[in-house]
Amino acid sequence: MIKVLIVDDDPFIRESMMLILGLDPELEVAGTCDNGRAAAEFAANTPVDVVLMDIRMPECDGVQGTKLLQALDKPPCVLILTTFDDDEYIAQAIRNGANGYLLKNVSPSRIIAGIKTVHDGSLLIHPAIARKLAGMLDRQPSPSAEPVLAQADPSRKLDAYGLTPTEQQIVRHIADGLSNKEIAAALFFSEGTVKNYITEILGKLELRDRTQIAIFYLKLPG
Repeated sequence: MIKVLIVDDDPFIRESMMLILGLDPELEVAGTCDNGRAAAEFAANTPVDVVLMDIRMPECDGVQGTKLLQALDKPPCVLILTTFDDDEYIAQAIRNGANGYLLKNVSPSRIIAGIKTVHDGSLLIHPAIARKLAGMLDRQPSPSAEPVLAQADPSRKLDAYGLTPTEQQIVRHIADGLSNKEIAAALFFSEGTVKNYITEILGKLELRDRTQIAIFYLKLPG
């Protein structure tokens, strides 16, 4: 069961999301909040797997709320859900540790699938804007980002980092937004084998998570 926290300043949206998520037996709404700070306080005291976070909210928006959530001992995944197709807000949220974003006008099934995708450890970003976001992240690096992201020489090839051909394939699939299950199917591996490869990749690149792997790859020359 995936425990989800809904964060939106609009009570109608919160109630609607509760109804939508209640349609799936694998999801459980852990609670609702009306701003990012309240979400961080809730998650600090109640088990939460995924936070469905609006971006623009009074008092504490989704960008700052994501940062507060990532500072917790056991930070949940954060899926930004917004009506604003605002690249800069999205880039800031990703920089603060969000696992991806969706627009509120997508279908209920897409929202449910998105929650499961980020819970699985995948980065949920539309491929059409992925490289643009990577460029924005590169121009304004997070102070808390791992040193390898801030200092990596973009002229170096993937093999210069000691990655095997299979590991390089997995990195590219992660950057394309594939889940572990999809990568396993593409490479004819088990999901467990893919997870083991990802652990090795994180160690070699000195990165923290799949989000950083995707950003790292997208910042390399095409």
